[in-house]
Amino acid sequence: MKRAIIDTHCDALLKLWEQPARHYRNSEDIDTNLERLQAGNVKVQLFAIFVEPWIKQEQKFQVVLDQINLFFDKVVAINPFIRHIKKWSELDTLKEHEIGAVLTLEGVDAIGDDLTKLAILNQLGVLSVGLTWNQANLCADGVGEPRGAGLSLLGKEVVRLNNENNVLTDVSHLSISGFWDVIELADFPIASHSNARALCDHPRNLYNEQIEALVKKDGFIGIVFHPLFLTTVKQATITDILRHLDHMCSLGAQKHIGFGSDFDGISTYVENLRHSGQYDNLVNELEKHYSTSIVEGFLCENFIRHLPS
Repeated sequence: MKRAIIDTHCDALLKLWEQPARHYRNSEDIDTNLERLQAGNVKVQLFAIFVEPWIKQEQKFQVVLDQINLFFDKVVAINPFIRHIKKWSELDTLKEHEIGAVLTLEGVDAIGDDLTKLAILNQLGVLSVGLTWNQANLCADGVGEPRGAGLSLLGKEVVRLNNENNVLTDVSHLSISGFWDVIELADFPIASHSNARALCDHPRNLYNEQIEALVKKDGFIGIVFHPLFLTTVKQATITDILRHLDHMCSLGAQKHIGFGSDFDGISTYVENLRHSGQYDNLVNELEKHYSTSIVEGFLCENFIRHLPS
């Protein structure tokens, strides 16, 4: 029997925004298209809204709305097997044939200093918010900002509103100082697509103490499939994913780990894991190394276990 999977990060909406003529159902250049989600038995896919840094500030919120509109028109409306999840509790009511689709925000640059815009996004169904991408904004510094500052007063208010609205606060892409601010302030912290820095020294990855802090805070970590975050070797393999899983488990994170593929946001791939339809290759390797209950935790149950009640 195929095991259900929750994937906590993809960039399909960015691809649809770049080329709206693409068909979400079966476009070959969308890693997470509907047919591939079905083939890989992905039960829930989180869809990131991401605005490219080169977009002018006054245009960014419109780009966010455009991507949400594409989500409704091209992902949900014309695909009867896809259901928009507007509250976390709705995951419990997914029918056997349905795939849950969740909106997330990757960086709050588009809201500027206007929290009303964040409220609008909450009302449209955004259920997870990352404060930054790699650069700095009015709320915090990303991992690519040399200053490395933490959360501003505005950023702290965003986290407070996330808590109030049962929205996850995502620390992937956030500076180290910002990470520790979120750990202190957030009720529902998540690293949607990050790996272990002890195994691959990239600023997008998490130090051991960060992993342990997420565990202590009852948070969640999605292992990401970007080869640059998995290994320094030229070709990444599924074995590299298992290495990061094993390492995080050794830090007490066994019940806090899942997968945030970053499909559609990457242009290089793990061998035999180029799109959602190849998830079986990962599942087969997991089943060789872990018990059934642990595998089911990695694939689905760990994420659900740490959601707001």
